[in-house]
Parts: sequence; C-alpha cells; structure tokens
Amino acid sequence: MGSIDKAAIFWTIGIVTIGIGLSLYGTNLSPSPENQPASSFSDKEPSHLMQQKMESAKLISDMSIVSLSDNAEFDLVASDIIKTIGGESYDMLGYNQQSPGPLLLVGQGDEITVNFKNNLDFPTTVHWHGLRLDYTSDGVPGITQDPVLPGDTFEYELRFPDSGVFLYHPHVRTEMQMELGLYGNILVESENKIPATIQVPLILDDVLIAEEGGLEEFDSKVVTHTLMGRFGNTMMINGDTNYLLEVNQGDVARLYLTNTANTRVFDFGIEQHGLKLVADDASNYEKEEFVDSVILASSERRTVDVLFDKPGAYTITHTTPEHTYSLGTVLVSSSNNENDYEFYNIDKDEDIVAEIDKFRKYFSDSPDLELELDVKTSLVHQMSSDDHSSMDMNGGHGADMQSMKSDSSMDMNDHGNESQPIEWEDEMPRMNVMSNEENTHWILRDVNSGKEGFDIDYQANVGDIKKIRLFNNPESDHPMQHPIHLHGQRFLVLSEDGMFNDNLAWKDTVLVPTGKTVDILVEFSNPGNWAMHCHILEHAEAGMITEVIVN
Repeated sequence: MGSIDKAAIFWTIGIVTIGIGLSLYGTNLSPSPENQPASSFSDKEPSHLMQQKMESAKLISDMSIVSLSDNAEFDLVASDIIKTIGGESYDMLGYNQQSPGPLLLVGQGDEITVNFKNNLDFPTTVHWHGLRLDYTSDGVPGITQDPVLPGDTFEYELRFPDSGVFLYHPHVRTEMQMELGLYGNILVESENKIPATIQVPLILDDVLIAEEGGLEEFDSKVVTHTLMGRFGNTMMINGDTNYLLEVNQGDVARLYLTNTANTRVFDFGIEQHGLKLVADDASNYEKEEFVDSVILASSERRTVDVLFDKPGAYTITHTTPEHTYSLGTVLVSSSNNENDYEFYNIDKDEDIVAEIDKFRKYFSDSPDLELELDVKTSLVHQMSSDDHSSMDMNGGHGADMQSMKSDSSMDMNDHGNESQPIEWEDEMPRMNVMSNEENTHWILRDVNSGKEGFDIDYQANVGDIKKIRLFNNPESDHPMQHPIHLHGQRFLVLSEDGMFNDNLAWKDTVLVPTGKTVDILVEFSNPGNWAMHCHILEHAEAGMITEVIVN
C-alpha cells in the first residue's frame, strides 16, 4: 500500500457517526458507583512491596493512584467528562472519568492485563508510550490492531522491563483526543530505594481556549494546525491552571515530569531551586547532574530531585527566550527537619554505566539509516489564489488575505533571519490555523533511497544494534524542531552535530532541533511492527511517520 493511503488509514481514521461538532471539550467528575470500573486491584491500596517503598518516599498525586500487582487486571474506560479549567467548565474526554487518567503504579518486571472499553462516540485505541511490550498491544491502528469502535472493548497485555515514568494515550486522531484530555501516567518502580521523602508526578500540558469561550474546535474530517501544531494558550500541571504542591522544609522531592502538550516544548524550573537530573525516558543517567531547568518536548519524560531547604512560596516556571510563565507554586512550610546535605552528592549509576558499556563498541559505526525531516506546503500558493478569487466590492476577504501576506508573521522562513533551534510559541498563528493535512505534508525521508514515509520499509533483526541519523532540514518550507518517537524499542542519543553526549540514558523520544543532526543508537530487542514518528501530533497526522519492522 502506498504511503499516502497507509498514512490515511493509520492517522486519520476519523470520527464515526457523531457530527461531533466538537463540544467535546472538558471537569473531573468523580466516578459514580455505576461507572466505577471493577477490577482485581485495590485502588489506593498498594501491595506490601509498594508500601515499603512509599514509606520512605511518600507518593503525592492529584491523579487517583491505582496500585497493580504482578498479573493483575485493570479496567480502563474512555468516555466524555466535564472538566474545570481556570474556573470554567468544558466538555472533554477522560479515562475512568478523569483527566489526567489514573496513575498506574506497577513494579519493574511485572505484567498486567488492561481491559479497555471505548465509551466515546468515535474510534480510539490506547498506546502505551515507551513500554517495550508485545507489539500486538501497542495500540497503533493499521500496524498492531484495528481501532476500537464505540462500545467495543480490547484487551491489552502490558509488561514493564524498564523502571521510570511512562505515558498512555490514544493513537487515533491523537492530536484531538490528547488535547481533549485522554492521557495518563504509569510509574514503574524498581527495587532500589529512592533517596527522597516524597514522589510527585507532574504532567505538563496546554490547551487552546477560544476567545469566545470553549476550547478551539476541531474539524471532524480534516486535521488542522498542521504547520506548527496546536499551541495552547492555557498551561496546566496535572490538568490544573493553579497547581499547588505543599511540602515541608527539608523535603527532598522526586519529580516525575511528562510533557503531554500537542506541540509546546517546556523548559521546567522552580524559582530559587536547582534540580538534580536523575533519569530520562527509560532509565537513569550514567551520572546525576545539577541543572537550572530541564527541557521536555512532547511525550518526553525526565526525573529530577529537588531539596526544599527553606520555607516560602516558589513559582514553578516555564521559561522561553522571551517570557517566563508561571505553571504553579510550591509552598514550603517551616519544619524542624534537618536538611539532607547528602543531596548535593553526585552519584554515578554503576549499573547503567555497565549496561551501556556493552554498546560502546558500536558508537563509531556508520549510520544504517539516515532520515531527513522535511515539509512541503501549498499554503502560499493557496493564499495567492484565494486573494484573487475572494475579493469583493468592499475588499473584505481579499483585503484580509493581502494583509496576511504582507504580515511578517505569515513568512514561514522568517525567524529573525535565522532559524531558531526551538519554536517556543506559535509565531504564525494565522497561517497555522489555515494549515491542514491536505495542504501541508510533513516528511520522513530516507536520504540514501529518497523513499518517504511508509515506503522506506526499514527492517532490522532482534539483537541488531543500529545507528540512525536524524537530520532536521533548515531549508524546509517551515523549519522547526521535531521530537522523534520510536515505538517498542529503546535507544541512546549519541551526539548532536558531531558533539558526543557524555552522559547517556535510555530513551524512546529525542528532540531534534532545527538544522541539527542527531545520531541515535537503537537496541532492536523487541520483535514486531513498530511506528516511528514525530510527536508533534499534527505533524504525525500530516505524514511524518514510518514503520520499522523488527524480525
């Protein structure tokens, strides 16, 4: 099947029978007894092992905590909800009547079964982002399963070989369904004791609220905002625009950060506090390091430790070159607790170092696959045609189009005369809203064969260790960053523009800034058919996707 047809099947399966009019935008209602899913776990009743771990590092979560033992079953239901954002109520979507969905707490090495039911009015699936599981449970229509139709069910078999924080979300019209609230975290705990007093999952997100009220609507047939992705104008932590974390002086907090925004890159920090960077997507780093802030692209995760050594109220920030935004507040209460100055020690993870040592002999290999990240759009041509065909006696629409063409914000290559590595804001909102999957095509291209998308047909064998080179073309019709996600495998980010990365960790998503060349080393350990795509969700829907077959 050609790449265009296949992409249409995979990414635009669309909405069934609802004329969704998309008032599907979003308050968290507590599940009523009749809607509470039954399962063989005890909600908020951790197993003995989990309880032992949390006695030394209390788990604090705005999301309901579901602790699952090995071989447990869990019922997950996608449905409409009403969600409060900034004091206003919106029709949205949720898992088990919540957005974000329940926090699943599991042990490394465990396996569970998730019995999923679709109570939405349109197809969906659940993708278990970052998990190295059996590909038949990966949740990608056209590759691993058919879409789950309204009223239908699907059984997902999950396994957790890696510790850390992971993500679950749909893989049908992902840009719409995630924006409307369908996402949640999985926390996979290892046997190792955590050197913290509290653990806190923080999901960073944004939503686009229209000037006239309500969330900005979606087109049920065509994916829009495909040029830059849908930037939200309201930022949230754990679904809350006024997030508050209350801690005691002397607490060391382990923060599990996840970015679920459609396109926004977050630069996360806490006022007057350094962050100890501990882990990336799928493992600890070789060694800890202190940083002022951490950058997360869509779907990336980071784990940081923070010592709150003095009382006060401190702003949680997102910082761009132009602005500093408040995402929430940490309120530190006075306490007689002594500060743990061992916090300032820098530890090396000898297990991770030893594990990565086995792969160092491959670091100098030539790339087995070179992918160029590109885009083609007919927007400028369409604007010119509209300008000539839409003029009326009063100069209405045509005059508006003329003003748009003369506005510098409509120049796709105008980034202060030089492409910036990261597009922090929607710099061209009028052109972005005009873009869709029909006039803008994002591309993954094999540099050597010239093939694109699903036509690339890249294959590897279980046990292969292969270098893949990712080149983000700065001369494309619209140069911007791309977070590239590979399903079902893990990789090391070796270098950027030839500069070697001296602190490695296992990942499943890598941010490729504009104009940069990034080399990753993939351990192909998991057989099956796997998607590889940009996690700016509108870009994936508009063609920036391929399939990797591991034999």
